[in-house]
Amino acid sequence: MRIAIIGGTGHIGSYLTPQLVEAGHTVLCVTRGLRHPYLEHSAWKAIRNVFLDRDAEENAGTFGEKIASLEANVVIDLTCYRLESAEQLVDALCGKTEHLLHCGTIWVHGPSAEVPTTEDAVRTSFGDYGIRKLQIEQYLRLKARREGFPATILHPGHLVGVGWNPINPQGNFNPSVFSNLAQGKIVTLPNFGMETVHHVHASDVAQAFMCALARRSVSIGESFHVVSPAAITLRGFAERMADWFGHKANLTFLPWKEWEKTVSEKDARLTWDHIAHSPNCSISKARKLLGYAPRYTSLQAVQEAVTAMQVNDLSLLHSGDPA
Repeated sequence: MRIAIIGGTGHIGSYLTPQLVEAGHTVLCVTRGLRHPYLEHSAWKAIRNVFLDRDAEENAGTFGEKIASLEANVVIDLTCYRLESAEQLVDALCGKTEHLLHCGTIWVHGPSAEVPTTEDAVRTSFGDYGIRKLQIEQYLRLKARREGFPATILHPGHLVGVGWNPINPQGNFNPSVFSNLAQGKIVTLPNFGMETVHHVHASDVAQAFMCALARRSVSIGESFHVVSPAAITLRGFAERMADWFGHKANLTFLPWKEWEKTVSEKDARLTWDHIAHSPNCSISKARKLLGYAPRYTSLQAVQEAVTAMQVNDLSLLHSGDPA
């Protein structure tokens, strides 16, 4: 098939685009041309690059038309963050594509009432990102049900891969948390460290997209969680990582109002976003309907990423006495 992948060199695209080529598809990689893929692969030589600035083209009202002009059987959209963007693309693709696969987020759920959270749970999204992505999901599912538009929504968790910092046991991206765990130093967690994060390796997200593409008859009109087999608590995350580094975790705990004063404003904001959501999502639906079978646990995904970080950051290799 002829497939256009929007954002094909990003976190997910770096893994998904080569898989599409290996599966025998003709791949059109739509990007701004500003970033090299995170993953090196010989398949990149077989890909046709299409350079488009999505924001500029959408402002001009031409992005959807330009994607439709590629005459792709399938469009995979990894960079849609506004309802207006989805509407422009769908309007242009109606009757011109066999399948649109949209990348959503587990944050459409907001706080969980029951865990693990299933796809049919009541949505209580909050925050600009979660609310916008929920609007897009609702729009696409409505178009699928009422008009037969061939859309599928995949909701990844916290993306992990080689080349970028993963969410750490404090719920932010500061690599010093891993460094401190590696050196046996004190790491302070908010509250009791019982909030959860739910990672997923980017290659497993790519696998889910491939499965949804292959099982079009059951994926259209549906949304699916794409996460590791189990969420992990901040405390459990810190303890397991310390074990992996060869130390017993040296943890302390502070109530949120005290803890947020111990980190930067940025780190505190990111941690609050993650622990306020505390995602814990089920993948039963994706397993059953798509055959999704993640290769990585949350810890395995993070440990692979941290191993790659160690090559470039000697502080993560150092093993010192507890502070």
